[in-house]
Amino acid sequence: MGCIFSWFRRRSNQQQLENVPEEAPKVYSWDVRDRSKAQDYIIQNKKGETLGRMPGTVNGQQFVIQNCQDCNIYIFDYTATVTIDDCSNCNFFLGPVKQSLFIRECQQCRLVAACQQFRTRDCRLIDLFLLCDSQPIIESSSKMRFACFRYSYPQLEGQFRSSGLSIFNNNWSNLHDFTPVPGEGANFGFLPEDAKVEEYVPLPTTEPFSTVEVSTDPMQSVVPQTLGTRRKPFTENCLIVFFNDGGSHDRALNFLEMMRKQHPDCVLVQTRELAMQPDDASRVFITDSYASAVKQGPVIGVEYCGEEVVRKCQERVVDIMTGTTGLVFVSQNPASAEQQIDNFFNFADMQMGL
Repeated sequence: MGCIFSWFRRRSNQQQLENVPEEAPKVYSWDVRDRSKAQDYIIQNKKGETLGRMPGTVNGQQFVIQNCQDCNIYIFDYTATVTIDDCSNCNFFLGPVKQSLFIRECQQCRLVAACQQFRTRDCRLIDLFLLCDSQPIIESSSKMRFACFRYSYPQLEGQFRSSGLSIFNNNWSNLHDFTPVPGEGANFGFLPEDAKVEEYVPLPTTEPFSTVEVSTDPMQSVVPQTLGTRRKPFTENCLIVFFNDGGSHDRALNFLEMMRKQHPDCVLVQTRELAMQPDDASRVFITDSYASAVKQGPVIGVEYCGEEVVRKCQERVVDIMTGTTGLVFVSQNPASAEQQIDNFFNFADMQMGL
């Protein structure tokens, strides 16, 4: 009886399973992409072509580029992530990448790109004009050369806002090499300071990309042009910090424009935009005077170097602050400026995990 009971039960269970209707596939909130349009976000297996995407056609989607040769590829929009694999002798422009840009097994390529995270693996002979919010990383790569992101077109500023990237947070020169080769020199270096973007990544000349109003003039670039970790040409430095009052972003850009026009001999070394707490402000500025100001939102800090740069920066700050109620910190003398710069940018690096 036991055997018969067991067999009967197994059979009954099998019949029950056969009669259960199939459930519809589950749909999860994180998987909402229209799979039918996936090919809109892939460029692959191209040779000797000019292609890409126009503004408003990607809108923050993930993008893949792979197995291309001798191509000009322009992505005039912001994306979530971008991977570039197995490409050779290609030129790329990539609008703001909200998260990660990965380049793998590529050679003899040139790029203009902005991203939150940048990483290469098994690459060789790559030239980049880069904005990177975090520390750029290369791995098993060689003959990599970097410069500051330099590009402009009418939609680019809005695309930076949509991606969440700050034009003031650019660690393009602060490279980390995961796989240095002892005794063989660095696997990366810098492009010449006067390098012209269009001589590396040519401007588009075919429809529809030629209709995008592109400028590679450093004076027009959406991203401020910084010296980075190159050797400073002057010994005097100055720190300027713009406190958030709703107009600090525009005020900082106006200040940089004034410095370019009136003091072209002064060099913009680095910039940062970050949030601070009152205790942070007290430690960085060695005073409680700015503790309440940092509660209003992120601050923007910039470092300049040049002859009599402290005096020149103070004069330009007076110019832009006349008739306003905003608050700006500026170094009072060269002697104190060095410590202030170290305090501010060391704090910024710790906040950004550098």
